[in-house]
Amino acid sequence: MSFKITKEVIEEGDIVILYLNPNNMHSLEVKAKMCNKKGEIIDNIFQTTYGALRVISLIGQKYGSKVELTRGWAYVLQPTPELWTLTLPHRTQIIYSPDISLIIHLMELRPGNVIIETGTGSGSLSHSLIRAIRPNGHLYTFDFHEQRVSIADTEFKKHGLNDFVTLKKRDVCLEGFGEELKYQIDAVFLDLPHPWLAIEHTTVALKKTGGKLCFFSPCIEQVQRTCTKLIYKGFIEIHTYECLQREMNVQYRSLPLLNLECLKYKHISEDIVQKNEKRKQEEKFLTVTHAYSLPGHTGFITIATLPPNYAFK
Repeated sequence: MSFKITKEVIEEGDIVILYLNPNNMHSLEVKAKMCNKKGEIIDNIFQTTYGALRVISLIGQKYGSKVELTRGWAYVLQPTPELWTLTLPHRTQIIYSPDISLIIHLMELRPGNVIIETGTGSGSLSHSLIRAIRPNGHLYTFDFHEQRVSIADTEFKKHGLNDFVTLKKRDVCLEGFGEELKYQIDAVFLDLPHPWLAIEHTTVALKKTGGKLCFFSPCIEQVQRTCTKLIYKGFIEIHTYECLQREMNVQYRSLPLLNLECLKYKHISEDIVQKNEKRKQEEKFLTVTHAYSLPGHTGFITIATLPPNYAFK
């Protein structure tokens, strides 16, 4: 239940993040027993590169505290949507935090919004959307895959988010979003192979005062076809973005100092130049360089607005 409220002390049933280093984090459910791959009930002991942790021993520890492992130590953190995105079990390709932040910004989400997400998948984006619209907003999320819907529903309940989300199994391209959501929605997000098939249903779901539609597509051909349908259906302010993360490394580097005194005299002998080279000194400078490898393309994010007067036509 630790996603629902900010807590100080870990309780049984909480989801916690075990932090070993920036590239090694794990999400754990604090309970005494667990079911292994053979279906047997065993003690909940988590193995790491720094030794084992008896998970039930975390009860009573403060979030952010340092915990002992058998061969080292780790930190135990309260989960956030960003940490959950890094540690969740993947059932599908997921959307990561740089794209998620841009999506929420473009959709202009705020507390109290009622929104739709199609393509629940592993629930990475869902957690961030819920945080953006809490405490009195609501997320309706749809997926056509029955097993993914069942697992995501269980996770929402474990995380204490079931008051803010309604999850349904439905192929929205064929069935739409349901009569009960007609003209009730502030914004719609589509993560589908064929987003243009859901545009018609979106115009019916958005409020009569208008609203936002955002979709995520890995291929530009999907974007082109969907934008053509958006224009035909009366959407305006259509823009497509690609979010490329660019990291900078700030570090001290030793660089040689140039002796400008030698340059004053053109007639200086070769022997003096060689002696000067031997006395060349180095000094440390604070430098900024690009990272050696940069994250590549993930997908294109397109935002469009349905004007208020469209619903009255």
